[in-house]
Amino acid sequence: MIKNRSYIIQLCLLGLLLGGCSGDDDEEERGNWVARSVFDGVPRSNAVSFVIDGNGYIGTGYDGDDYLADFWEYNIEGNYWIQKADFPGEARSSATGFAINDLGYIGIGYNGEEELSDFYEYNASANIWERKADFSGGPRRAAIGFGMESTGYIGTGYDGENDKKDFYKYDPSIDEWSELVGFGGDKRRNATTFTIDGLVYIGTGVSNGLYKDDFWMFDPQTEVFTRLNDLDEDDDYYITRANAVGFSLEGLGYIATGYTGGAVSSIWEYEPAGDTWEEITQLEGTVRQDAVSFSTGERAFVLLGRSGSLYLDDIYELFPQEEYDDED
Repeated sequence: MIKNRSYIIQLCLLGLLLGGCSGDDDEEERGNWVARSVFDGVPRSNAVSFVIDGNGYIGTGYDGDDYLADFWEYNIEGNYWIQKADFPGEARSSATGFAINDLGYIGIGYNGEEELSDFYEYNASANIWERKADFSGGPRRAAIGFGMESTGYIGTGYDGENDKKDFYKYDPSIDEWSELVGFGGDKRRNATTFTIDGLVYIGTGVSNGLYKDDFWMFDPQTEVFTRLNDLDEDDDYYITRANAVGFSLEGLGYIATGYTGGAVSSIWEYEPAGDTWEEITQLEGTVRQDAVSFSTGERAFVLLGRSGSLYLDDIYELFPQEEYDDED
């Protein structure tokens, strides 16, 4: 019996080498990334992005030598880039942007010497910029921002001395900022956010050298922040990070790439009904931090960023329900 058992174990070990003793190892990874038209501008990190009328827009950033003010449109259907009117403020990185009612907004950031508080509106149909009221929360960089219906929001970030946890909302109809109270989370910079069905999800980031694992939902209708399960709630979760990107696609949320003691390429998918996460195929391109993303709700892209001192100009589209294919 011992000899037979030993023989069976040897057969199983051989089977594992050749493909496994069962069919479990034949399961395909879920999530496929497809490379799209490389960005026409210079490679960069810490740019800003938003979507207007089904097209992606990115601008500003840092290329390793210079702070940037150029601005670009990505035609999603045509898979090509068009350079647009330059951002009119000082060249900068770590700015914050969002879109409201087919208008884009970019403000705050860092120009290499100091944090900034200026704020601008972009009219895509006319390809013109207009300066608006300065952000009332004071100069800062590495904050999060999002637009909901007719209102924009900016919160968290770093003011040059202190990490922040405050939030402000912007009313474009009167060009005015007002403080929004009620966020009970930690101070942080380089956090990320995504929106699902009118609700905003906020998480990740770093402060005092510690990566933040608290995760929050914000309801713009009630202006209430609700704490959800932490990003390390399950021992199998490895979501905690900073300098990541967040986006939503077909009713699910995603946190991708980022930094935790080194650049990471893992991608986590969030299901809001169960407040649960699942890891899918990692980004197929170079591991990176300080990337940008944009999503129409039906198509989503991750692009740019840096890996160490290497600045990137590639772009990938995610198909989360498809099987991984390393040939596309």
